[in-house]
Amino acid sequence: MTAHPLTSARDTSARADAENTTLTRKTPEAGHPAKKAAPGRRRRRVRENLTAYSFLAAGIVCFALFSWYPVVRGVLLGFQQVTFAEPAQWVGLENFRRLFDDPLFLTAWRNTGWFTLLALVFGFAAPFATAVVLNELRHGKAYLRMTVYLPVMLPPIVTMLLWRWFYDPGPGLFNSVLDIFHLPAQQWLESENLAMVSLVLVSTWANMGTTTLIYLAALGGIPGELYEAAELDGASIRRRLWHVTVPQMRFILMITLLLQIIGTMQVFVEPFVLTGGGPDDATVTVLLLLYRYAFVYNDFGLASAMSTLLFVVLGLFAGAYLRLTRTKG
Repeated sequence: MTAHPLTSARDTSARADAENTTLTRKTPEAGHPAKKAAPGRRRRRVRENLTAYSFLAAGIVCFALFSWYPVVRGVLLGFQQVTFAEPAQWVGLENFRRLFDDPLFLTAWRNTGWFTLLALVFGFAAPFATAVVLNELRHGKAYLRMTVYLPVMLPPIVTMLLWRWFYDPGPGLFNSVLDIFHLPAQQWLESENLAMVSLVLVSTWANMGTTTLIYLAALGGIPGELYEAAELDGASIRRRLWHVTVPQMRFILMITLLLQIIGTMQVFVEPFVLTGGGPDDATVTVLLLLYRYAFVYNDFGLASAMSTLLFVVLGLFAGAYLRLTRTKG
């Protein structure tokens, strides 16, 4: 009777010793591969990071070379007298003083602001209204989308020459239509009152396709349940548009508004091709005046000073706009 506990104790002690011996033997063998795997894993991680940083560095170099360097170089040229025929001379703020003394300086900014305002009235509302109409159609939607985007695919110079024929005071398309209704012909590009509006119509027609497709994509992401709930509540089409569509597209509308203002403030092709800045400097814009400084008067320092001012104005506007919209949000 007394032998069983002693035997059990000896067996338990023997098994424990055997397990300890086994663990002691296996521990070095199990730890050795882990020590070998750690450096290999570290080298693989370093190699992957180096590959990623190599691709990132190539992108940064290209961006710095073709984007940052021209900006910095342009700002520096604004403080120099540059003709590229003689060595550049540092003149400080002289170029900016000459800008403010030029009577066309304020005229160009005023015309650019007027063009931007008119472009917001026509060019901001037209793509949104077109997108809403196309989104409600059931048939021919793909064909109409292509038709709306077609002007964007045309080269700008082709678009300008086409509209020059539309505006021709003799056999032009618009005056021919007016003649059908026995209305007097108009001097579309030769009138100080109509020239800027004519340029805005050209710009709106040529550029609204991209914005329309953006709005169509945003409209497709609005849940249909919201419209169904509003319709069950008896909301009219106008109320559904105002209380459902506009709030759901608020972010897209704000971004396109900012991009449109920045784009229209840099208008150049329309006045350069269609009016040349006339009549009586009524369509001289900031970029058109900048072009004259650089390639007509051969004063690249003055042109760089003008571009620096435009860069600062657009940067301040973009920063203030984003801050206000973020605060309201």
